[in-house]
Amino acid sequence: MRLSQRELLASSLMLLCLLLLVIAPVGVQSDWLSISIPHRSYEGDQVVISCTGKNNDDIKRLKYFKDGSHIETYSSASSYTIRNARRGDSGYYSCKADRKLFLFIELTEETGSKWLNVQELFPAPKLTASPLQPIEGSSVTLSCNTWLPSDRATTQLRYSFFKDGHTLQSGWTSAKFTISAISKEDSGNYWCEAMTASLSVSKQSHRSYIDVNRIPVSQVTMEIQPSRGWGVEGEPLVVEGEPLVLACSVAKGTGLITFSWHRQDTKESVGKKSQHSQRVELEIPAIRESHAGGYYCTADNNCGLIQSAVVNITVKVPVLNPLLSISVPGVLPFIGDVAELHCEDKRASPPVLYWFYHENITLANTSTLFGEKASFKLSLTARHSGHYSCEADNGWGTKRSEVVMLNVTEPPPKVRLVNGPHHCEGRVEVEQEGRWGTVCDDGWDMRDVAVVCRELGCGAAQHTPIAMLYPPAVDEALPVLIQVALCNGTEKTLAECDQVEAFDCGHDEDAGAVCEVLPSTF
Repeated sequence: MRLSQRELLASSLMLLCLLLLVIAPVGVQSDWLSISIPHRSYEGDQVVISCTGKNNDDIKRLKYFKDGSHIETYSSASSYTIRNARRGDSGYYSCKADRKLFLFIELTEETGSKWLNVQELFPAPKLTASPLQPIEGSSVTLSCNTWLPSDRATTQLRYSFFKDGHTLQSGWTSAKFTISAISKEDSGNYWCEAMTASLSVSKQSHRSYIDVNRIPVSQVTMEIQPSRGWGVEGEPLVVEGEPLVLACSVAKGTGLITFSWHRQDTKESVGKKSQHSQRVELEIPAIRESHAGGYYCTADNNCGLIQSAVVNITVKVPVLNPLLSISVPGVLPFIGDVAELHCEDKRASPPVLYWFYHENITLANTSTLFGEKASFKLSLTARHSGHYSCEADNGWGTKRSEVVMLNVTEPPPKVRLVNGPHHCEGRVEVEQEGRWGTVCDDGWDMRDVAVVCRELGCGAAQHTPIAMLYPPAVDEALPVLIQVALCNGTEKTLAECDQVEAFDCGHDEDAGAVCEVLPSTF
């Protein structure tokens, strides 16, 4: 059978294709397909590996391989992307592509292998502490040390610090973290973490144990504030009613220190405080005299209790309430009496200086050394009537007493006329040493009567009658005090006249007197 020319041409083409399939190598590296890999890559980078053909549209299937192992297949020309590269992504990469050759005929193309090197962006950080062996209470700086390659020097890193599973600082832009005052309880395992700002790469340091050294307390001392000076034995002086501060301090010692204050005599605790401080104050708001005595303090930071020396405190009581009193011989103050002024503040600490005032004019001053009252004697005259006060000062306070009023008057007459029609006539009676008695009429004359009238404030002497004219008779219990009065008539009182004490006189001889009655004497 003879074939047509067209049929011969189609047969020839088919034979040619079969021949090409037979003689063309399969899976042999060719320059039709190529692979491109970044020249330099770092951890955390997005790495794109691309396989391309001379005509990507002819690629029907594309496979990627790493170190000879298949890792990904695409149905068309596509790149293989490692989104967050790691050191383990380093290796030899290649690809194979099945491409359309003619009609339904496909041909497999293959690239050679190329090396991808994913470099370390930064090494694992190393944690260091400065100082290496910190003392409690000191400042400690933790450093998270690592470095970046020169071509990635602008990469931003964030740092975090940890202790025993607890976060101390997170996402810190600084590679340093400072503990301003470290304590013994801060001893433990520390580590740090460095991380890129994009969170693509993070690495932790090894754990480092930091041992914080505690210094035991030593040289415990106690001082008093405020101090009002010093006593004779060098003890601090304080004033009652003022606040008292007991300051306890240590020369050395770290951590939480427990301070305690005690009285020496009773061992009683008067206060307790625990602080991270080498000096602590205890305040007594208002000191009392009963607080005087020896005090000491103790300090302990769990390394042994240490006691201070005893400080003796003398509490001075300021003058608070001086009291003025005035005593006179009788019930009332009279001209000629000797008055005694007393000033005393019973609680004021001696020595005390006292001043006495009359109408704010200083009369005298005196000191007491042992807490006794101060005294001042005054012979009274009419001008001594008025307001009296005293003032006390012991160096811790000055106070003035309340005002005491003194009314000095003429003493009452020591003579009287009894049983007459008025006070200027009657039997003569006199007072001596607090008792009343009569006067004998021996030598009794008008000069004696004149003195009696003058003393009673009556008018002129008129008669010298006998006392029997003024009944009733005298009680026998009333004594005769004067046997003879020897007045010259100019004396102001009968007591000023020379007198003879009674020795032989009865009441039947009692003297009488009659004086002129003045209008003002009624």
